[in-house]
Amino acid sequence: MDHLLLAGPDDEECLRFGTPVDRTTLRALVAEQTERLRAAGLTTGGTAALRLAPSLGYTTALLACWRLGAQVLLLDHRLTDHEVGLALERLAPQVLVESAHRPAAALRGFTETDPVPLARPGGRPAATDHALLQLSSGSTGPAKVIARTAADLLRELDCYRRLALFPEAGERVVLLSSVVHVLGLVGGLLNSLHARVPLTVPERMTPAGILAAIAEDDRPTTVIGVPFHAELLAGATAPPALPQLRRMIVAGELVRPALPAAFTARFKVPLGTMYGMTELGVIATDLDGSLHPQVEPVHGMELREDGGELHIAMADSPYPGLSDPTRWSNGWLHTRDAARVDPRHGRVTVLGRRDSQVSIGGLKVDLTEVEQTLAGLPEVREAVVVFENGAIEAYLATEPAAGPATADPAVVRDAVRDALTRELASYKRPRQLSFLPALPRTATGKLVRDTTVLHDAAARAR
Repeated sequence: MDHLLLAGPDDEECLRFGTPVDRTTLRALVAEQTERLRAAGLTTGGTAALRLAPSLGYTTALLACWRLGAQVLLLDHRLTDHEVGLALERLAPQVLVESAHRPAAALRGFTETDPVPLARPGGRPAATDHALLQLSSGSTGPAKVIARTAADLLRELDCYRRLALFPEAGERVVLLSSVVHVLGLVGGLLNSLHARVPLTVPERMTPAGILAAIAEDDRPTTVIGVPFHAELLAGATAPPALPQLRRMIVAGELVRPALPAAFTARFKVPLGTMYGMTELGVIATDLDGSLHPQVEPVHGMELREDGGELHIAMADSPYPGLSDPTRWSNGWLHTRDAARVDPRHGRVTVLGRRDSQVSIGGLKVDLTEVEQTLAGLPEVREAVVVFENGAIEAYLATEPAAGPATADPAVVRDAVRDALTRELASYKRPRQLSFLPALPRTATGKLVRDTTVLHDAAARAR
């Protein structure tokens, strides 16, 4: 697969992480990384985990792993050491690739990386023929590990090729989505290499940084990101004239109803949307905003509505080693998204999640994982985690079930916050922590998850 992505004229620009890189340079860098990985013991059928920030180094390490015929596990560089440790213990890759450089600052779009592969004693070779493993919402539990074959990644690239309004040769892409996650990885990085559409990642993910990246080239430009990025740009004051901007396309979460009109009013171009999942990649699109809130299924995608939930035809389960009929059964992927499918046109309207997974700035977070992490802390007796007004809120009982408190409440609260910093990535941490003597329960003893009741209980506790 790497040869298909690296094909093209030698002097053709393909990537820009600050400095433009042509295909000759990219091929040489991939060859160099291939030798480093081979020296670390990676071979055909081997396994490697990449823990690298978006960068040229990340790109060359990924392609080098595939050149060697290895299975790659992608780990978001923002995960804590605790979360990475859980993933490595469960999946046991033979090689871990990290950077010799310090992590990038929060608003950096990319960073300088020098990938360093290290052999891991006890690592296991690939048990399946999948080329890619990703974690949907955390690093624990088999249901969160998603696997894709090279053939399925190529199928998705063919879907992008068939989209008339998606960037093509002679145009360029400014990518705001992380290349570790499916939209930025396949729809951005891999598709740009495959379709020979130069890709630029802004130096800074601020309105000024994004607008500067658009303005630095005269070729027709499409911006790809998540709704959060569109919100940033729609609020930009006095943006420069950008005649090269053709459209922005967002995915990862539902778009605020007023956002498309606000974005178009600001830049005079449409805000398109895509719907997809880590398990399948792109599923349906509305690239010019003419169908909103509906989206049109991409080539070969078969969708149905089952009890208000969207199901998608998928021959094999994307969850390696997992047998869970609530997620995949009889050739159908259960998305856990509430949706309506138009029987006349086949278009779908996605209404939101039916389970505990939510999206924070386009990144998926499992509320159950956050709740279990909190409940597992020695200072916490019980916890409820909810999603309210676009943010995660947590309600905790830290005092003993009976008798007086045995520790200074301020000390306990500091200990909880410190533990969350160690054990959860920043985007997973609750924006608000409310400490209560006891959490509300129903008459049958179940914890109450109604946000109004929880808010009232927190107010009384204060």
